[in-house]
Amino acid sequence: MNIPVGVSARHVHLSQQDLETLFGPGAGLHPKKELSQPGQFASEETVDLQGPRGTIEKVRILGPVRPKTQVEISKTDAVKLGVDAPVRESGDIQGSAGLLLIGPQGHIELQTGVIVAARHVHFSEEDARTFGVHNGDELDLQVQGERGLIFNHVVARVNKAYKLDFHIDTDEANAAGLHTGDEVEIVEVHDLHADEDFRGNEEKRDISTPVAAERQAVVK
Repeated sequence: MNIPVGVSARHVHLSQQDLETLFGPGAGLHPKKELSQPGQFASEETVDLQGPRGTIEKVRILGPVRPKTQVEISKTDAVKLGVDAPVRESGDIQGSAGLLLIGPQGHIELQTGVIVAARHVHFSEEDARTFGVHNGDELDLQVQGERGLIFNHVVARVNKAYKLDFHIDTDEANAAGLHTGDEVEIVEVHDLHADEDFRGNEEKRDISTPVAAERQAVVK
């Protein structure tokens, strides 16, 4: 079985408080387009991102609102803005970069929250059982075609609400010649959480590679 690709352009997740700062008291998000993950949507609202070196205008806000504001950009965007955005999993924003968010009714000087999202695959629990992966595993994914390559360090995220999708940013998609709806194949699973409870596959598997075994020893 293959995994469908979802190319993720730069976007912003806002807390309700920050949404109201940027768009006015009582502001809400207005859905423009549904996204691949159930309940997620691109909103009509956009903001400008301003960094020390430049500005990127009309960056889409994704909904619904979140507990904390987070900006997800590519490495190319980071160079244009002049910010040192680290590669992180979504939600891991401590010590990340900052910038200025500009909306129609106000602005916010973010001290942290700007990241380059680590590439990852969303699995439902059923999909996780099918592919034999654990939440938190690292995957190697094969891309076919004239720009074929293998993506390493792809994080597996398992949740009953998820829909199968491989999320990469525009830099990664362009490097591999991928578009939303293309497919990739798992060629290796690095099981880093064999001793932890798993939300999908109830049967624990042996460590797949020496590298994964060494990394698990470090985790422990």
